[in-house]
Amino acid sequence: MQVQLRPFNFAEAVARAGLTPTGQPISPKPEVKAPSFGDAMTQALKSVSAQQNEASRLQREVQLDNPTVSLEETMVSMQKAQIGFQAALQVRNRLVSAYSEIMNMQV
Repeated sequence: MQVQLRPFNFAEAVARAGLTPTGQPISPKPEVKAPSFGDAMTQALKSVSAQQNEASRLQREVQLDNPTVSLEETMVSMQKAQIGFQAALQVRNRLVSAYSEIMNMQV
């Protein structure tokens, strides 16, 4: 077994230590904040609202006999909006139920 030595690379060693070449610490990367439950709910409700708006727009276009909008596309969009709304309603019902249960707990 033969051992080979290589020259010492100061810049590489300093970088591995988390320092700049002047010896100052490298500023830490900003922490990625996980979205809160409120943010997730807000985003979900905005998505449901956008789906409903799109379904309404397609309905209006079909009623105006726009040839570029198909009835099938409109029906699928309406069903997606309805499913999204029903899911949001179920989440809301579960949240209200959990809140009521917590409020009825004896401390």
